[in-house]
Amino acid sequence: MESMNGTGADSRKGSWITSTPFYYGWVILVVAGITHFTSAPGQTYVVSIFLEPMIDDMGWSRTVFSGLYTAGSMTAALFMVAVGKALDRFGARKTLAILCVLMGFAAIWISGVDAKWKLYVGFAALRTIGQGSFGLVATTMISTWFVRMRGRATALSSLGGAASMTAFPFVVHLLIESLGWRQAWTTLGISVWVLLLVPVIVLIRRSPEDIGVLPDGDQIHKSSEKISGSERIPAIENELLGKSASEPSEIHFKLSEALRTKSLWMLVFSSIALPLIMTGLMFHHVSILGSKGLSPALAAGTMGLFGPLMLVANLGGGYLSDRMPNRFLLAAGQAILVITMLWAMTIETAWQAVFYIVLASLSVGLVGTTNTVIWANYFGRRYLGSIRGFATTIMVAFSALGALPFGIIYDRSESYDTAILILLVLPVFACIFSLLALPPQRYTKSIESSINVP
Repeated sequence: MESMNGTGADSRKGSWITSTPFYYGWVILVVAGITHFTSAPGQTYVVSIFLEPMIDDMGWSRTVFSGLYTAGSMTAALFMVAVGKALDRFGARKTLAILCVLMGFAAIWISGVDAKWKLYVGFAALRTIGQGSFGLVATTMISTWFVRMRGRATALSSLGGAASMTAFPFVVHLLIESLGWRQAWTTLGISVWVLLLVPVIVLIRRSPEDIGVLPDGDQIHKSSEKISGSERIPAIENELLGKSASEPSEIHFKLSEALRTKSLWMLVFSSIALPLIMTGLMFHHVSILGSKGLSPALAAGTMGLFGPLMLVANLGGGYLSDRMPNRFLLAAGQAILVITMLWAMTIETAWQAVFYIVLASLSVGLVGTTNTVIWANYFGRRYLGSIRGFATTIMVAFSALGALPFGIIYDRSESYDTAILILLVLPVFACIFSLLALPPQRYTKSIESSINVP
């Protein structure tokens, strides 16, 4: 594995990268945003647009499509650890370039499906790359290039995801109307290559040390200067500090080491509730509001608010995660999810439906941004790909299952309120696990040994 010690080829004098008048991490941030944007072919908000025309053309039932999509999503979870390890070993440029090529071919593959097994393979590939791998690589790049500003940088890169969620459903609808669903899939595949492949190959570099700087643009020769802990140590560690100190050595956990910490398992357990609950709530969104006497048009309109509102929540979460202990923010986001679910049971009017989306967006934005930041803050940057790959495996698996418990409970009780009430226990426990997710002990001892602790 390449090191993070600034010995990379681009640290040599005269490199165009080192000559940029601003910190090169901002370029990496833009590429991460494009990566989030081009993950669209593997996201539910795009695949769902294809559902009706594909059913009409091939004559398969909704149960078949839903089952193949769920199976493909579950299969995707199995590959996340491998993608994370590849990211650690080969770096973001090589890993993402290969994923980009495969994403395009996966979309083109689906354009030609004529059998159920082919659709399953296509869904598995799209979900592996779009839902899981693209996000894993993009967030790991941000965590590698930013430390003090990690939360804000993560939030800014999420602009790509919000823009994708807002633009792609409309664009895909137009493509299907004008070209048909098969050519629309082909166009999506080619668009991924056009938008992402060149920036990945030309612009991505492994780490700031490889070009002669520290994260956030600090110069390596200044690394031994006395600075305040709040300037150099991520906010999550500052609950241990509060005094002026020299910069502590960054701790890098290997996956095997991280697995032996209580912190990792608390974070994993706290990460299960939101993807499962929100997938279920969004999948059944029209039906839930319909059961409250609200129209499908209103349901669709409120869903359109989700992307912009989540973007605002992401930015707020990014700002706060650089200034507050991250575990408290995770707990707050889970608490808001509890309120969201309780509010969903009381919806009767349009304004209540809108406020329900506001609460849901706030929870997703706060938890999503903070959950991205906290892994690097706790376990370091060097082996972050494999560690987050392990965690992403579990999150993707539970996300894939999200729609099932709502449907099963509704079929038995004929009430979404019953389903919501039963599943309410998940974010309650997630809130507790978040509060218990203290920084790993080895990390804590390293920080304490490097500062003046009374």
